[in-house]
Amino acid sequence: MHEQTRDSLQLDYTIVDPRLDRMPVHVNLISGLLTRETGNLVPYLLDEIQHSVDSLWGTDAETFKAICVYDVMRRIIGQATNRVFVGLPLCRDPALLDAGMAFAQDVPISSTLLRFIWKPFRPLAAFFLTLPNRIHTEQFYRILRPEIQRRLKEFEARRADVETKAAEKEPNDFLQWSIKQAYTLGDPYHSKVDTLAGRILLLNFASIHTSSFAITHAVLDLASSKQEYIDELRDEITSVLAEHGGEWNKRALAAMMKLDSVMRESQRVNSFVTAATIRAVENPKGVTTPSGVHLPKGTIVCAPSYPVFHDPNIYPEPHVFKPFRFAEKRAATATEDGGSSSYIQRARQAFATTSPEYTAFGHGRHACPGRFFAASELKLMLAYILLNYDFEFQEKRPENVWFGMNRIPPMKATIRVKRRTKGGR
Repeated sequence: MHEQTRDSLQLDYTIVDPRLDRMPVHVNLISGLLTRETGNLVPYLLDEIQHSVDSLWGTDAETFKAICVYDVMRRIIGQATNRVFVGLPLCRDPALLDAGMAFAQDVPISSTLLRFIWKPFRPLAAFFLTLPNRIHTEQFYRILRPEIQRRLKEFEARRADVETKAAEKEPNDFLQWSIKQAYTLGDPYHSKVDTLAGRILLLNFASIHTSSFAITHAVLDLASSKQEYIDELRDEITSVLAEHGGEWNKRALAAMMKLDSVMRESQRVNSFVTAATIRAVENPKGVTTPSGVHLPKGTIVCAPSYPVFHDPNIYPEPHVFKPFRFAEKRAATATEDGGSSSYIQRARQAFATTSPEYTAFGHGRHACPGRFFAASELKLMLAYILLNYDFEFQEKRPENVWFGMNRIPPMKATIRVKRRTKGGR
């Protein structure tokens, strides 16, 4: 993690073991194996999405019921994401999910308070301010430790016995990848039970809240838009599924360009981060820009993502949610060159693609390493909801809330939903 982000989150105090951040070997698994395995993980994600959405949104096709969008989507994201992190049945353990979500709230709250305190006094203040962090960390570890211990024993047994290794199929989840990576690295620290549990907790912190914000925004945007948009999305989803033999897979999700456009546009309009790629000048002599402005050591610099996202020269009618804005850009690119545009040119308008004009996931070397997995998960979730639920449309979208320099969805906003009948429009 970049030093400025580390300081902003006060990670030397807000996480129990700062070495987890200082030795971020899990990042290689996120950018590499998780991205490559996303296609194989789609069936597991779909199974968990079906289970959690049906449970929390309900299956009553007769009567609309009110749901708190953020609360239910955060739980659904937690279950689906942890299906990939730790597998069944732990991904459905309410205590594990609650501890992970609580910790994800503890870090920004305690870090904000610590930054107001003079540095020499922070270690003492942190002892008290991070008490909730430590409590929720221990709760999370306590639930996860038995599973990690069991897997470590089985992994050792497979290494020692070739026949056992051939007969037993390993779980395909992040915890198992981390165990295998730990043995490859050779450092005993990485294979400690609490180290492995800590990496899973950090993943929960990094992924669940941001993904919950994203899907909450998308649902609220669509629920306050037009029925014709919903109809177009449903038509696209059903058509693409038919082309892929009714099978949900990575290729099918990639072909749902209008669905992809909805997620990208929703993130543009409701970007969580309003200043991207925040960095601090580290050079003791400072840095002088090409225009001659000198920035002394410690100066904070950033890219102004909010003004860019709302620049009419880049995005016409920037304050209007246009769900198919980026799908239309893709189509226009293909039309302009007679359909010969390359995959790369079309992919520039995809949800997970970053650029200087689109920094919802950051940009460059430090862009979010898990964005391709997150994009697939969010699109799969939204597609399932659109196919299986009707919204009672709202005249006005509930307004977002500012939290410092960040914007978050209205936490208590509700919509009314009901299960769709088969063949319903």
